[in-house]
Amino acid sequence: MAKTLKNKNQSDGQQKFLIALVGLVSLILVVSVAGVFRPSHGLPAQPSDPSASALAEQTRPRQDQPWPPSPQADQQSLPSQQPPPQPKSPELPPWQWQSQPQSPSLQQHTLQQLESEPSNQSEPCSSLQPVQAQSRKPQSVQPLQSSSESILPRETDAEKTARLKWWADARFGLFIHFGLYALPARHEWVKNHERLTNEQYQKYFDHFNPDLFNPREWARMAKAAGMKYAVITSKHHEGFCLWDSKYTDYKVTSTPFGRDLLKEFVEAFRAEGLKVGFYYSLLDWHHPDYTIDRVHPLRPANEADYDRLNAGKDMNRYRQYMKDQVRELLTNYGEISIMWFDFSFPGKHGKGRDDWDSVGLLKLARSLQPNIIVDDRLDLQDVEGGWDFTTPEQVVVTKWPEYKGKKIPWETCQTFSGSWGYYRDEYTWKSPSQLIELLINSVSKGGNLLLNVGPTGRGTFDQRARERLKAMGDWMAVNSRSIYGCTEAPPEFVAPPNTLLTWNPETRRLYVHLLSYPLNGLWLKGLAGKVEYVQFLHDASEIGLQPGKGEEASDLWLSLPVAKPPVEIPV
Repeated sequence: MAKTLKNKNQSDGQQKFLIALVGLVSLILVVSVAGVFRPSHGLPAQPSDPSASALAEQTRPRQDQPWPPSPQADQQSLPSQQPPPQPKSPELPPWQWQSQPQSPSLQQHTLQQLESEPSNQSEPCSSLQPVQAQSRKPQSVQPLQSSSESILPRETDAEKTARLKWWADARFGLFIHFGLYALPARHEWVKNHERLTNEQYQKYFDHFNPDLFNPREWARMAKAAGMKYAVITSKHHEGFCLWDSKYTDYKVTSTPFGRDLLKEFVEAFRAEGLKVGFYYSLLDWHHPDYTIDRVHPLRPANEADYDRLNAGKDMNRYRQYMKDQVRELLTNYGEISIMWFDFSFPGKHGKGRDDWDSVGLLKLARSLQPNIIVDDRLDLQDVEGGWDFTTPEQVVVTKWPEYKGKKIPWETCQTFSGSWGYYRDEYTWKSPSQLIELLINSVSKGGNLLLNVGPTGRGTFDQRARERLKAMGDWMAVNSRSIYGCTEAPPEFVAPPNTLLTWNPETRRLYVHLLSYPLNGLWLKGLAGKVEYVQFLHDASEIGLQPGKGEEASDLWLSLPVAKPPVEIPV
């Protein structure tokens, strides 16, 4: 339903905005987060429990490794399969988890900003059961001398806003996790969970042949769903590369498939008008010089064995390997809009900025692609220019994240189910209504939604993913105005119970999303005399309004139809 509200630059008789009302078929209760959360694709959950809630999902540090939640509270974000205990953050980012009361269906959480510097305390990853050990010293990398070191030439807030504008307006993107793990089809962390050696994992490389891979079809499905950009795993933690890298034979062109999958992906998505980004894992469980750490498949039970297992490995060579590959990715495939690094886990038997030479990686990326947008998983949270947006994973934000008193760009990455890669026997899939609310909620707090699909071993999207993409596309086809270019509503607009507000600052339209359909109507606090017109967005039908009807004379009453409109979420 659309309403017009008064413009502050006009007289009372002229000040009008348009409000659109959006209603959900059913009330969807989601996990909430206030502040900044930066998981890393966290440690994936163990085999799923089909009886678990469809929203159940572990909180994990970004892609497939946990950005460990604060040691102060266990996190239960979007429910899904039963996750193993999460590793606790060896070095907390500038934010910390704090548990909130339980909602009717989901545990809610709040991220509380900390004004102090990140903690240097570390604890072992309980899910991996490492033994207490001496911290491994990074090899031949100069640590940052000051947290004020700048990665970029000085960039004003206005300049950064302009650089990120397309991304902030887009609001909705596709995440794709594709790799050898699609063949075992039991989680992208299968090599870690089952502690597989390179020799045991080799059979998936030998049989990788996604013969039904059709990137143009992928792109068309994403576009039809209303997505504006796509990010694909160029290399996940397993170390397998989806492009024809000249620095390794552990790549797609050396498999039976034999083609540069990344090249075809980029060309197809660009042809459909979507911007493209690359996910690149800093971890590499296949590279011979990558040292064994607490999240490595070959992690030892005995602390004393770390030195023995890492004898002869040279992280200097691995750091150069990463830089060479990042140079390939940002040189050979045209304009790349997003670089999604994943992930850092500093502390005992972990890896952080010095292990990756994060400063060097970021400087390289920005020198090759000056307009690129980079996530926050290089462990450079306290470095000016060290990241462009924060990445809450598998949680829903209830308050626009802030850092040092400023609202910051953010994007939540979410899965359809409980895993990022294809998981054949995982059944805790979110419903279309839940997914649509994830999108609306993100925009209502000034953020983006990056929604993940894990293709099958033959290169297709699971039918369950197809159905949900179509449902989201059906909704976006008539309601996208409440998403694109929209953001958090100004504070003078108070959301009624069971609603979410989005606001388009350019058109000055306020969109009211109904999470449950009212029986008689809806009143909006303080908007009497400020609304010119109200309509549903899906069919442009008028909604009656009665100023002064409500708890206060300044309230506005909206006379809704008795029957809910026949759409998933009328706007």
